[in-house]
Amino acid sequence: MKDDEPKLIVRYTANERTNHWITAITFVLLALSGLAMFHPAMFWLSALFGGGQWNRILHPFIGVVMFASFLILALRFWHHNHFDPADRVWLMKFRDVLAKREDDLPEVGRYNAGQKLLFFLMVVCLVLLLASGIVIWRRYFSIYFPIEVIRLASVVHAVAAFALIVGIIIHVYAALWVKGSIRAMTSGTVTWGWAKKHHPRWFRESIK
Repeated sequence: MKDDEPKLIVRYTANERTNHWITAITFVLLALSGLAMFHPAMFWLSALFGGGQWNRILHPFIGVVMFASFLILALRFWHHNHFDPADRVWLMKFRDVLAKREDDLPEVGRYNAGQKLLFFLMVVCLVLLLASGIVIWRRYFSIYFPIEVIRLASVVHAVAAFALIVGIIIHVYAALWVKGSIRAMTSGTVTWGWAKKHHPRWFRESIK
């Protein structure tokens, strides 16, 4: 490494990045195919999947793949997302976060409190989506449930999907907003300066 090149630290391994991108790609496919079935005005999106019939067939199978991929992701990072007293202080000082006054914030570990909240939002939403999706999966499982349960599951599925889409939009915006974050999920590394600024406690633990 040249003297003028910034020092780098590994934030995500190749396996972790692959796991993330499988989850992300299947999410996009599910969002598009789900919106195609949600309202007639968006039915044109089903053409991306070969038409309405294929859209309906593929959607739940892609959902199973996403859930399995996210489950692996969640198990990988569960222990990094435990809340501690510093996270409560971080949330109380959210205005400083938005103003990028990070010197006034408690030291952040691998993830800040906002990222942890998003993590658990995704956990809850994915569990609800899987459970409700099984109930309304007409080809295989819906015949075992009364119509009232199917209707309730349809509402739960739509609400959970909406919450997840909003959460992912916030996740993507935050990654773009904090310069250098995208690099972590492409090359797997971040600069020492980025790590010390945004996740100082994790940085110190990583270079020991």
